[in-house]
Amino acid sequence: MTQPEHALGLFGGTFDPIHYGHLRLAETAREALGLERVRFIPAGRPPHRGTPGASGTDRLAMARLATADNPAFEVDPAEVDAAQASFTILTLERLRLALGPQRPLVLLLGVDAFLGLPGWKRWTELFDFAHIAVANRPGYSLDAAQMPTALAALTEQRQATPNALETRPHGALVQFAMTPLAISATDIRTRHSAGHSLRYLLPPPVLDYISRHQLYI
Repeated sequence: MTQPEHALGLFGGTFDPIHYGHLRLAETAREALGLERVRFIPAGRPPHRGTPGASGTDRLAMARLATADNPAFEVDPAEVDAAQASFTILTLERLRLALGPQRPLVLLLGVDAFLGLPGWKRWTELFDFAHIAVANRPGYSLDAAQMPTALAALTEQRQATPNALETRPHGALVQFAMTPLAISATDIRTRHSAGHSLRYLLPPPVLDYISRHQLYI
């Protein structure tokens, strides 16, 4: 009898720069959802925001430095290497083709990102390729959020428990709780440009990289 494949977490973002908030979310998801690994996917050309402060090459390098000491973390360079916009549905299509039809894939999102799904390219098809796991934080959970009718209907239809993630390769919506760290990439860039310390906001190798390459100044 074939053993079920373990779930792979997918964590996309600009990571401009990657920081401890990103890393903690991924580690919490890995533990809470029973993920075998978490794959960080830095966006090449994010379609829903302005041009990143650092190049794709630099953001990819920082993601690799930040995750190097965790054997459960890996980094996918394909979106940075591609010459097209980083739409999530295209990423999921690519990964499903590469990893096969049976591997459970779990797209990790914050509540804000999930509520914005109706503005994403082909958003109703995301569940055809992956599960979605939403990270709730104290005082701001998916259950208490106001959402568009179409998204609310899809949420009600897809809700499941984390145990469902390895029983099928895609299609479930699950939630997990995380303790938020009050760290944002925007604040990091602002602090750095003002000459303020970034110590304890991001891993030392990333901090060293920013300094050596004179980023965000």
